[in-house]
Amino acid sequence: MSDQHRDEREQYFKERAGTEDARFHVVPHDEEGWAVKAEGEEEPKFTSGSRSDAIKEAKRLAEDAGTMAIIHNDEGRIEEQHNYQ
Repeated sequence: MSDQHRDEREQYFKERAGTEDARFHVVPHDEEGWAVKAEGEEEPKFTSGSRSDAIKEAKRLAEDAGTMAIIHNDEGRIEEQHNYQ
């Protein structure tokens, strides 16, 4: 990834941090196995040893917020997206 692309991506997340547009990501998590994180926030909203539980929680949070749940694989790449807008 180029530095410019990385900077643009970071700015995109910063603009959405703490807003209604912040989406929920299921990502690998060192301590628990899987985490649900809102864009722009370091601390997870939810952690679990089960990927399927993390996906369920991300979908619930996204549906409640009217935003998106974005599911990443073990390598951190986006695998699927669920839009609740």
